[in-house]
Amino acid sequence: MSKALTTFALVAVLTALLMALSLAVARHGYPYGAFGVKRLDGIADAGSFIPLAAVYFFSALLMMILPLRAASIVLTNAADALFWATVALFATIVGCLVARWAFGQGGVLWALVNWRFLFVAAIVAAHLAMNELRRNILLRSLFFVVFAAATLACLFWTFPA
Repeated sequence: MSKALTTFALVAVLTALLMALSLAVARHGYPYGAFGVKRLDGIADAGSFIPLAAVYFFSALLMMILPLRAASIVLTNAADALFWATVALFATIVGCLVARWAFGQGGVLWALVNWRFLFVAAIVAAHLAMNELRRNILLRSLFFVVFAAATLACLFWTFPA
């Protein structure tokens, strides 16, 4: 957990610094600053967590039914990578918004109230609870169904914007 928080904080700070640099350059009238802001804003979308969550929940579903060795391969090669991608992407979004807030765009932090960020919380909670879920056969069976439903919902349900 502390490694995830450290990674989140470092990526958020680095992104905030880059966004602040781009905003400062744009404020002085250089077109390169607006280009940098546009690039950083391009990845700052809460909707990108829905397909990421679908792939993560599918790998979690596989970890619930596979034997231990195969499940460990899925964990180390898929679920961990997706977890860290989620942490880095969310930290990037927070860093961009904090830099914009620091440059006087006060209402920009309300973007963090978007309900689609619940997918980030679901991925992080599932990843942190994965050991406990794998140990208990009842929880494993229950969360097999939960992860299957979550995967199908992320793939096929039309979520309102």
